[in-house]
This record gives sequence, structure tokens and C-alpha cells, in this order.
Amino acid sequence: MASITPDVRDTAHADGFFRTLALLMALTVVVGFTFQFMRGFSSLSARLLVHIHGIAFMSWVAIFVTQSWLATRGPIALHRRLGWFGAFWVVILVILGSWITIDVVQRGTTPFFFQPQHFLIGNPLSAFAFAALVYAAIRLRSQSDWHMRLQICAMTAIMGPAFGRLLPMPLLIPYAFEAAGLAGTVFAIAGMIRDRRKYGRVHSAWYWGLGAFLATIPVTHLIASSPIGDALYAAVTAGHPGAAQPGLGFPPMPPMR
Repeated sequence: MASITPDVRDTAHADGFFRTLALLMALTVVVGFTFQFMRGFSSLSARLLVHIHGIAFMSWVAIFVTQSWLATRGPIALHRRLGWFGAFWVVILVILGSWITIDVVQRGTTPFFFQPQHFLIGNPLSAFAFAALVYAAIRLRSQSDWHMRLQICAMTAIMGPAFGRLLPMPLLIPYAFEAAGLAGTVFAIAGMIRDRRKYGRVHSAWYWGLGAFLATIPVTHLIASSPIGDALYAAVTAGHPGAAQPGLGFPPMPPMR
């Protein structure tokens, strides 16, 4: 299945490219959320669920960077043990990511540059794509060329929130949700370019990984604009302030501070 022959595959110690890419992705997340905090759009007074969600996802970033270091510097035995813990942590992330999405929609506090119904469908789908790619990478852990690339693609699937805090989202309406998600593909694209330059071809893992994530964009649109999306939104928001917000409308822009 691999498009790169075994004699030119990456080995765990052969190349620091993936470690550098992981560090850049982690830095993007930290800068994005720090920027949000410094602008006053986030605060320590946020409800407990927000803090738990933030700690869990930042913990994943730490695991991701640590794993990239252990994969290229060792010890490999520790990398494998931490990998199984990471597999468990992914389940927590999917649960928390879906939970806070539902909570935000129910409260009627969906960011004004997103359609609540689209937000409700798209966020969990991205989380599921992330989880699927992580588990695919674990399944192919004996093939390091596939394993490393799929892990980068998995991280790409959850980079949207970080870029959503760095991009001028109001100016990107009505495509702000897609823009934030697509911005994260820059890291996988960098990997594809590197493969082309180093090996003369792009590894199939990039196509599978990016394809799995990018497929969530049209699927989100199809579900959100369908009767199924309408029913899900109505069921989730019933009895909550969010019910007053049209699912496929954009919430009003909050007053300037």
C-alpha cells in the first residue's frame, strides 16, 4: 500500500522532520490560545467544563510532542507505553470535545461567525476523524512511515480551534469554519512537499490521512442542511436558550468591548 519503497522509508532515528513538525503544531496551538486570552476573549473565570476541556486538550498536545521526541530520540519502549496511554486519552478528548460543543450550542453562545447547527455537527465529526486517524496510526505502528504521517494528519484534524483564534474569523464568514480547519492542513502539506523533494513521490499515508479529515467538510454540510441536522439541533437545544437561535443562521455579533 505504501507509495514509498522500504529502502527509503523513514526510520525512528533517521529524520527529525516529524519532531520539528510536531513542535510547530504545538506552538501554533499555544500561540493561538494565548492570543485569545491576551485579547480578553478567554478568562480564568470560565465555567469548570471549559477548564477541564482546555487542560485535556493541552495535555494531548504535550503527549503529542513527547511522543514525537521519543520516536526520534528514544527510548522507544517508553514511546510505546505512552502510546497506549494516549489511545485512552483520545477517548476522553472525543467525549469532552462533543460535550463542550453541545454545551455551547445549548447556551446559545456559538461564536457569531459559525452557524450553530453546522458547529454542532462539524466539531464532533472532526473529533471522530482525529480519533480514527490516531487508532489507524496505532494499528500501523510497526510501519513507522505510515505511523508518523497518520499521527500528523490526526493532529491536523483538531487544529481548527487554534487557527480559529489566529485568523480574522469575522472576515471569513460564511466560510470561517472551513477556513479554520483547512488552515491546519498546512502541516500535512509541508510533509507532502518534503516527501516529494526527498523521495520523488508523496507517501500514500498523506492522501489517506488528509482525505479522512477533508471528507468531514462536505459530510458536515450534508448533515447540517438536512432534516437529520434539523432534528439533531432541535433535540439538543430543546428547553435551552440555544433553541431561540436559528440553527442555520449566524448569531448576532456581540457588542464591541
